[in-house]
Amino acid sequence: MTVMHVRRLLPQRITLRARLTLIYGGLFFAAGIVLLGSTYALFHQQISSGGSVRFASLGPGESPPTIGKGTTVTANGDTLTGGDAEKFLVSERSRIENAATTSLITQGGIALAIVGGVAVGFGWLIAGRTLAPLRQVTETARRIAAAPVAERGLHERIALRGPDDEVKDLADTFDTMVERLDRSFAGQRRFVANASHELRTPLTLSRAMVEVAMHRKSASPDLVQLGDDLLEINGRHERLITGLLLLASSENEVIQQAPVDLADVVEHVVADTAREADATGVVVTEDLDETVVSGDALLLERLVQNLVENGIRHNVAADGWVRVTTRMGNDATVHLEVSNTGPDVPPYDIPMLFEPFRRLDNDRLATAKGAGLGLSIVRSVAAAHQGDVVAEPRQGGGLVVRVTLPAATDA
Repeated sequence: MTVMHVRRLLPQRITLRARLTLIYGGLFFAAGIVLLGSTYALFHQQISSGGSVRFASLGPGESPPTIGKGTTVTANGDTLTGGDAEKFLVSERSRIENAATTSLITQGGIALAIVGGVAVGFGWLIAGRTLAPLRQVTETARRIAAAPVAERGLHERIALRGPDDEVKDLADTFDTMVERLDRSFAGQRRFVANASHELRTPLTLSRAMVEVAMHRKSASPDLVQLGDDLLEINGRHERLITGLLLLASSENEVIQQAPVDLADVVEHVVADTAREADATGVVVTEDLDETVVSGDALLLERLVQNLVENGIRHNVAADGWVRVTTRMGNDATVHLEVSNTGPDVPPYDIPMLFEPFRRLDNDRLATAKGAGLGLSIVRSVAAAHQGDVVAEPRQGGGLVVRVTLPAATDA
């Protein structure tokens, strides 16, 4: 049998509980063997150093006979003297020693095995009770790590109760770390939301002032052109602020859910973006099946709109197209796929596209194509609905973006 086969037969993972049980049992059996060996050595020494032994077999009412030095009475009542007595004593001592040794080793070994098995069982139970707090820590950390959004499960705490020992210190330290992370993420979301709200007011005022100045009868053509440029810049900033607000809100859990047919949402979005598609020469096609999910209709509409707008804006100049499909999966899921023609996208650049303010050309400025929040919002909305989104390069250029969402339970 080769080394590889031996490794396959061996268990891949031995739990800490099993290792502690093996250690407890090994130490107990080692101590028991040492105890039996010591008892045997002391017994053998005591037997070897013993003097003459007299044996007599007396009946009821009989008085022991008078025996002189070097005389021995056997169990049968025979009296032995001289060399016969010494030989008898030696044979009797050897017989007793062998019987005691056999009894000590055999019965002691059986007793050691029985008590050792009981000790291993108790060791398994005690190890389980001792490691129970560690399992609680592990399960809490696993639930936090399995949350669809990184900060979604940070509200959980271990709150371990028990003796003030090293395990409780570990749990309390973990709770403190998670609490600080939770406060940090919550503060970041509040800052984005508050900053976005505060910035929308001056942008609205500046738009109104520019429009008033442009529509004056005395406005010169240069002033009107300047107003158009300012309104375009103002519109980009408004889109950026709207994207930030939506990104902050989509990272919260969707509490109020309603059945939403993604096919209807796609039809509405395609009709809404038809003017932009016609202006850029991009053909948008649909292949839709009824796909009902539970969620927020506005957020889901924004998800589809961002994908379709990205497909239109990041496309080729001629013969460009965007294809949108919806399908029901076999595992109670809904699949939305948006593919488009466009420039070649390296596979290693795709994760970067889902980060806020990141684009394929590493441009971090807001342009006419968007503010760099489209796919970030898509991922946040999908995660808020317990879904997932993946993208991959399309052969020939462009992207294929697939969104998977849980189907409505009453669909």
